Amino acid sequence: MQQRHITPEQDRHMRRRTRLLAAVLAVLCFGGLLVRLFCLQLLDPDGYAARAADQQLRDTVLPAPRGEIYAADGTLLAASVTTWTIRAAPRELDDALVEPAAKALSEILEIDYAATLEKFSQRTSNDCLLRRRVDQPMADAVRQWCADNGAAGIQIRQDTKRVYPQGDFMGVLLGFTDVDNNGLWGLELQYNALLTGQNGRVLTAKNAWGYDMPTHYSTLVDAVPGNTLTLTVDANIQHYLESALAAAVAEHHVAARAVGIVMDVDTGAILAMSNKPDYDPNAPRTIVDTEKRAEVDALTGEARSTALQTAQQAQWRNKAISDLYEPGSVFKLITAAAALDTGTCTPGDYFTCAGKIGVAGTTFRCANGHVHGTQTFAQALAVSCNPSFIQIGARLGKENFCNYFAAFGLREATGIDLPGEAKRSEYYTADRMGPVELASCSFGQSSKVSYLQMLTAVAAIVNGGNLMQPYLVKRVTAPDGTVVRETQPTVRRRVIREETSEAMRQMMEGVVTVGTGKNAAIPGYRVGGKSGTSQKLDSDDERARIASFVAVAPIDDPKLAVLVCLDEPHSWTTSGGSLSAPVCAEVLKKALPYLGIAPQYTAEEQQKYFAAVPDAANRRVEAVKAELADLGFTAVVQGGGERVVRQYPQAGVTARKGSTVVLTTTEGYDPTAEG
Repeated sequence: MQQRHITPEQDRHMRRRTRLLAAVLAVLCFGGLLVRLFCLQLLDPDGYAARAADQQLRDTVLPAPRGEIYAADGTLLAASVTTWTIRAAPRELDDALVEPAAKALSEILEIDYAATLEKFSQRTSNDCLLRRRVDQPMADAVRQWCADNGAAGIQIRQDTKRVYPQGDFMGVLLGFTDVDNNGLWGLELQYNALLTGQNGRVLTAKNAWGYDMPTHYSTLVDAVPGNTLTLTVDANIQHYLESALAAAVAEHHVAARAVGIVMDVDTGAILAMSNKPDYDPNAPRTIVDTEKRAEVDALTGEARSTALQTAQQAQWRNKAISDLYEPGSVFKLITAAAALDTGTCTPGDYFTCAGKIGVAGTTFRCANGHVHGTQTFAQALAVSCNPSFIQIGARLGKENFCNYFAAFGLREATGIDLPGEAKRSEYYTADRMGPVELASCSFGQSSKVSYLQMLTAVAAIVNGGNLMQPYLVKRVTAPDGTVVRETQPTVRRRVIREETSEAMRQMMEGVVTVGTGKNAAIPGYRVGGKSGTSQKLDSDDERARIASFVAVAPIDDPKLAVLVCLDEPHSWTTSGGSLSAPVCAEVLKKALPYLGIAPQYTAEEQQKYFAAVPDAANRRVEAVKAELADLGFTAVVQGGGERVVRQYPQAGVTARKGSTVVLTTTEGYDPTAEG
């Protein structure tokens, strides 16, 4: 075969083409690399850095503890405690340890063995949850087993758990959190953003197989706790209210829960608020009502799930702010204040009660068939006369009535710092109100307001006429002690004149001294109030009533207002003056001295409730005991002799009747003892 010869010219041409091709290839390769570097470094550096970090680091969250909640007196109401969450990376666990680890950890953590074994058998899994929020002993047991058996991949991560140290106390106010420590109800929900802290992080280096590197590769970012809340609620006053309310619920077989609120009339601060029965925020999903719980447990499937959810929602609901009710005769305070403030009536005006009254063809009767005859305005309030207040309402007129209804804040939400408040009440406007509607509204029927709206309006009546903004959180404090927020009392508006407020205080005192509120009287204190017994017009039970009472003390210089409502009591009566007034008295007689408001006894009260301790020296024990009993004292005898040689309190000391006098005697028979 003839060999082809390459001429020098052809050789040069081929070398040029080769060099050109190499140059093009070099430009393409290096150009592509430059473009890639441009994209990596300039266009999306964060995204690729994140991917690199994800491949090289394990990011573990350190949950921040929620801020604590304290009562005004310093009682700890809600806190976060350290717990541990146990997770696992099955791919890091030796094959030989899969079954032993599943068995051991399921026993330690008290979880299902089969489910645990299934999780560990997923050999490519890098993370699975075993159990959340275990205590120290359980976490230590897991750690010890792993150390003893050389088990890798079991992670014990620090966590927090919300706890309520006081148990079933203030449940409807505090609310509770979910498994992720997010507020779900009450103050926990309302102030969730402030209570939630900033989580910390542990960044642990990983090797090429995804396993953790030694601990010196870790970086810690500390968690920052949430802010602390200090409430206006005083734990002692809250205990007084809850105890008295629970006793009334049990004694009078209250079917639809009871509501109680204590308010500082000058500031609008809530000193106590309760629904009874209440729930334990540590176990909010447990149904407190045993009968209701039995009904739910008797169901199955979807029916049980629906019934359980309904029952839980009902017990979490704060009736004091979420429910509307017909206030009944307590509302007569609003009608009375409006009539006095407009000048359409004076406390000395006379009205006649014949037991019933006709309005535009409708007959209204006085409560319990009373026929009060001719009486003054003040007397009509004291005995809670319906026909008289229908006449007062007619004098006031529908325009004035509706204007004052709105001015007292009864058309709008109070704006209290709690979730779930009713947005508006149920009421008549002047253009829809006829004579019959005005008549029924004047004595507290046909309108619905919230319990808190009613008490806030009463506070305005007695504090000089200022409608205050009710509030629950007094102070928000940062973890470093800095005050983030301090709530100041807020006057929403002036509703009535000071002179009207003074006249109303005098008339309200008459309700307690000579009227339907005698059971609210407290020795040493001047108390004003108003009773109410309202029919539940929207109830299927025609006999369903709400027994209520509002009490204010001291009425000459008001400090506290207490509203107690028993929803559907089943007792010897449904009268608010009989059932609810004693609850108010029980709360006030403890709260007033606690707040440093000393009793001022009248001469009559001094004689009725106190006596001087007699001189028992050298007298026979039986004679002294008889005299002490006559004076209202109880004797406690120390020793077995017949003669008293020492006593406490000393002779002549003035003591409250019913208190104890200790008598110390000689031993055996003593003929020198005097009679």
